[in-house]
Amino acid sequence: MELTQTSISRRNLLRGAAATALLLPFGMSLASCAAPGGGGGGGGAKGEVTADNPFGVAANTEVDAVIFDGGYGVDYVENAAKIMAGNKGLDGVTAKVSASTKIAQELQPRFVGGNPPDLVDNSGANSIGWNTILDQLEDLSDVLEAENLEGTKIADTLFDGVKAPGTFGDKFAAINYVFTTYGIWYSGSLFEENGWEPPTTWQDLKALGEAAKAQGKYLFLWGKEAATYYQTFVVDSAIIQSGDDVRLPLENLEEGCWSHPTLQSILTVLYELIQAGYVKPGGGGTQFTEAQAQWSLDQEALLYPSGSWIENEMKKTTAENFQMKGVREMPLDDKATTPAGFMRAEAGEPFIVPSKAKNPAGGKELLRTMLSKEAASAFSKEKLAPTVVKDIVPEDGFGSTALVSQVEMIASAGSGMFTIQSFNLYGMNSDQLPIWNSFLDGKMTVADITKQLQDLTDKIRNDSSIEKIEIK
Repeated sequence: MELTQTSISRRNLLRGAAATALLLPFGMSLASCAAPGGGGGGGGAKGEVTADNPFGVAANTEVDAVIFDGGYGVDYVENAAKIMAGNKGLDGVTAKVSASTKIAQELQPRFVGGNPPDLVDNSGANSIGWNTILDQLEDLSDVLEAENLEGTKIADTLFDGVKAPGTFGDKFAAINYVFTTYGIWYSGSLFEENGWEPPTTWQDLKALGEAAKAQGKYLFLWGKEAATYYQTFVVDSAIIQSGDDVRLPLENLEEGCWSHPTLQSILTVLYELIQAGYVKPGGGGTQFTEAQAQWSLDQEALLYPSGSWIENEMKKTTAENFQMKGVREMPLDDKATTPAGFMRAEAGEPFIVPSKAKNPAGGKELLRTMLSKEAASAFSKEKLAPTVVKDIVPEDGFGSTALVSQVEMIASAGSGMFTIQSFNLYGMNSDQLPIWNSFLDGKMTVADITKQLQDLTDKIRNDSSIEKIEIK
């Protein structure tokens, strides 16, 4: 599951310069980061830099990798570690892969203590706030400049837009591994059986809700930890409708950003769907995977908004012949100002290499291995999701209708893709969750949710202890 930051308080995640100073007792600065083309910038033994060992991994060293154990598990990194053990130019290099569901709680003390892991998947609800560790991370531009295991420059093998979600200011701090498409997911067999068409605009949802209700089903449902999936749905749809006119004010915490007319119109449609009884009530008391199973296994609802990790996450609790498919999040109406196919699609599962790690060169080498065709193909076949490595998914999607949908959406979008950084960057999810749970349960008006989301945005903007990053 790809939830954003929660758990430890937003204050601790986002204390900007103060937190950075607290986390940098060893004189770390941006100057400590490796320049593109060099080896790792941290301590530990150094090896010779060669064509087969571009980061200079020392012989007989171990790579300490801590991986978020979410919807994709950790076995794909374990598989890459096995491949890495046989890489040309390495001698006795191994990897220890550890799983974690609480990245921040478990790793922040290691950052403070100066002994972070060599490679971290900084993902999940309990990920570390980026503002607190940026100065302690390697710049990963040299990984993209290196050749993969097949002898091709890695940058030339990846989808467009890979760098954007991992770039903060001028620093490319994270390589996001999984290419995530955000969409609306449904049962292809159920829709075909009933002659339904997936929605193409928000104006289609009322009729589909009526059709669902006539069969004793709901249009949507949700679980308490994933209530902000609907925020993603609403915001992405508004951006698809009106482009940067919506996106940039949200990204840069502007006054009144939540009052944009397009956002207000979409929130109003959602409010009307809730009031009409098309959204299953009580999700605020339901664990998110249980709620998702009500959709994928019991088929109590027609649609579910999510990132493309949903199929892998629910593959053990999905009805037989469900034929999961997806379409992009849709605009408000047919008057969208953005190009056809424009959608939110971004690299997810951000991998970082701490500069003070014992073996940062080894962390980069494990990343290089993960970006090989062999490792990336194995991931897509097992996890039913594309990586950032392009041209590795066959036409049949390894038998996955959802994966075929993802490839189709990516192809339709072309270069027309966007991402949203501010909610993760400023650790807003934990405060937004109760707001959305209340709204989805029919306990808030559009005016109420607008005010609460804007108040949260204003609080962050006006807090001088939180370092702000301009997003373009």
